[in-house]
Amino acid sequence: MDFAFFHLSWSLLSDFSFYYPLFMSYLWMTGAIHYFFRYERKPTRDVSKPPPLAKYPKVSIVIPCYNEEAQVEEVIGALMDLHYPDYDVVAVNDGSRDRTGDLLDKLSMLHPRLRVIHLAKNQGKAIALNTACHLTDAEFVVCIDGDAILDTYSLDWLMMHMDSPRVAAVTGNPRVRTRSTLLGRIQVGEFSSIIGLIKRAQRTYGRLFTVSGVVSCFRQQGLRDVGYWSPDMLTEDVDISWKLQARHWDVRFEPRALCWILMPETLRGLWRQRLRWAMGGSQVLMLNFRRMLDWRQRRLWPVYIEFMTSVLWAYTMATMIALWLWGTVLGLPVPYYVPTILPQWTGVVSARPACSKWRSASRSIAVMTEV
Repeated sequence: MDFAFFHLSWSLLSDFSFYYPLFMSYLWMTGAIHYFFRYERKPTRDVSKPPPLAKYPKVSIVIPCYNEEAQVEEVIGALMDLHYPDYDVVAVNDGSRDRTGDLLDKLSMLHPRLRVIHLAKNQGKAIALNTACHLTDAEFVVCIDGDAILDTYSLDWLMMHMDSPRVAAVTGNPRVRTRSTLLGRIQVGEFSSIIGLIKRAQRTYGRLFTVSGVVSCFRQQGLRDVGYWSPDMLTEDVDISWKLQARHWDVRFEPRALCWILMPETLRGLWRQRLRWAMGGSQVLMLNFRRMLDWRQRRLWPVYIEFMTSVLWAYTMATMIALWLWGTVLGLPVPYYVPTILPQWTGVVSARPACSKWRSASRSIAVMTEV
């Protein structure tokens, strides 16, 4: 009986570690294909430019800045050339210790659209966003990072969704512009294909796990309804996404609203960033556990289950690696022997969906390079 139980549990563990990423790959690709044919495949429309909007309400672009002296002039300069007719820019100097505040003041003298808010000390991105939203009269705010460069037509694409009063947030499509190292170039493919693929699939199946903190448009009415951003959260973008959707606001993804961003190009920087993302996502899901028991939140259940299953899969893989180290490297007896962690035929099968995504990423990179 004990041998049968251990054999069954080991079979479930190994099968789960293999079949879960395979299943999710096909689920994401199926959802993204449906999204393409429903929302993106417009043969008669020029996809390089958005269609004219019925009206152009005022938009405030909010930029929290902390020690951004190296990028602030480039970012503000790009914001002055957007196609959208009625917008202003609100830059929040979040207690920077470098010359960010002085540069923003000088830029505000050159650009009438730019307003600068100085905070006495660094209080975090959430406080900076909340402060700017309370000091603008615009009903719509677009929040970007201090090192992000918006595409010329980004505001038009984002505001195209705001004609529906149920829409409280629209997240744009970030693209990596740091390509000086191999790690940076790998992230170009990740953002161009995999992350966009997942957001398309989540939009198809009902709810987004999170808006992109680097570029998102919000309706002030929705932000007021949920109490704006929470300053005690590790990932304020995940938190605001769940608060809005829990209040039955619609959150959408617009892949044509491009934003060029900087990403870590060292393993240490990448590890710290992804660790914060994982901890922040787990923090939000733990806080929303009781809320998920409510039947009225059933449309959020698939996203919740997907994330929790992903966490379980990560621990499963960590367990298998630990068993391999314990039995192969250290040579100690283990209840389950893992002969290798190198990809075998199962790894090749799992990699096939990823290969198609990387080929799509390569084509996207080639197109962007030509442009």
